[in-house]
Amino acid sequence: MKSFVAKVEEGVKGEDGKPSVGPVYRNILSEKGFPPRDSDITTTWDIFSKSVEKFPGYKMLGWRQIVDEKVGPYMWKTYKEVSEEVLQIGSALRAAGAELGCRVGIYGANCPQWIIAMEACAAHTLICVPLYDTLGPGAVDYIVDHAEIDFVFVQNTKIEGLLEPDCKSAKRLKAIVSFTILSEEQRIKASEIEVKAYSWLDFLHLGQEKPEEINPPKPSNVCTIMYTSGTSGEPKGVVLTHEAAATCVIGMDLCLDQFEDKMTHDDVYLSFLPLAHILDRANEEYFFRKGASVGYYHGDLNALRDDIQELKPTFLAGVPRVFERIHEGIRKALQELNPRRRLIFYALYK
Repeated sequence: MKSFVAKVEEGVKGEDGKPSVGPVYRNILSEKGFPPRDSDITTTWDIFSKSVEKFPGYKMLGWRQIVDEKVGPYMWKTYKEVSEEVLQIGSALRAAGAELGCRVGIYGANCPQWIIAMEACAAHTLICVPLYDTLGPGAVDYIVDHAEIDFVFVQNTKIEGLLEPDCKSAKRLKAIVSFTILSEEQRIKASEIEVKAYSWLDFLHLGQEKPEEINPPKPSNVCTIMYTSGTSGEPKGVVLTHEAAATCVIGMDLCLDQFEDKMTHDDVYLSFLPLAHILDRANEEYFFRKGASVGYYHGDLNALRDDIQELKPTFLAGVPRVFERIHEGIRKALQELNPRRRLIFYALYK
C-alpha cells in the first residue's frame, strides 16, 4: 500500500509540566523541501494560452441547449474557438473602458460564457470578481461596491436583480454584459441609471470591430477576489494572485501524478459546484492544463443524473448531499430492474 506522507520530525515526550508534542508529517513530495515550480506556468493565462497552442482542436467547454423546455445533447467549443471568443471579449472590455487592474464581476450559473469572461480578464490583467447571491440579501450590492467593480457579466435571469432600485451600487457600473440575450426593457432600465448594456453577441461584435493586443499578467498581479461569508458580518474578499492560482494547479498536477491512473485530454469533468467558489475554479483550471473537457450541468441539480448520463464524465467533484442524491437515484433505478438484471448488476459491481 503506497504511503503519501513522510515523517520529518519525531514526537517529543512532555516533561516538567510541558505537554507532549506529536511527530510532524509532510506530503511525501515535500519530504526534503517543496518541489520545484513548473517554470512554464506562472499565471492562469499561461495555463489557458499554452493549452490552446497544444490542444486547439480538442473539446474544451460543453453545454446543453434548452429548446421548447426540452434539454438537448451536449454541444462543444474547442480550445481554439474559446480562444477566439476570449480575445474578442477582452478587446470589447478594453474598448468599453477597462484599464489594467480594473475589477470585472461575473454573476450567474456555471456556463461557457463564465469561463470566457474569466479568461478575457486574465488576457488583459483585469481582476475577476465572482458575484453570487447565496451569501444573503444584499450581498451582490455589497460586493459590487466593496470590490469597486466597473463591469459585470451576468446571466440574463439575474439582470433584473442588478437593475432593481435596491441595488444602489449598480450605478457605479460602466457596463453590463448578458451571458445571452438582452430584452429592450432591460436596456431601458440600464440606460436610466446610465449604465451601458450589451448582449453577448453585441459585445463580441464590439471586440471584432476594435481589436486590442493582449496585456498578460505577471505572477504577482491579482487574479481574482473571491468573496466568502466568513463567520460574521459582511462577506470577506479573499485576494488571490496569479501565482497562487497557478501554483495550486501545479500542486494538483504533482499530487495526481503519484497515482497510476493519469489525467489526460480524454478526461471529462461535470461542473455544477459554483464557479464563485475556488474548488470548482481550481478543478476546471486543472482540466484546462491537461487539454481536457469541461461540461456544464443544465442548471437543475435535481436532474443531475440526466446530465451525468448524457456527458459520461470521468471526474466528478461534489458535496455529500449531492453524492447521496446520486446514490439514491441509482438505488431507485435498480429497484425498477427485473430481478435477473439486478443480479447481473450486483455481480458486475462486486
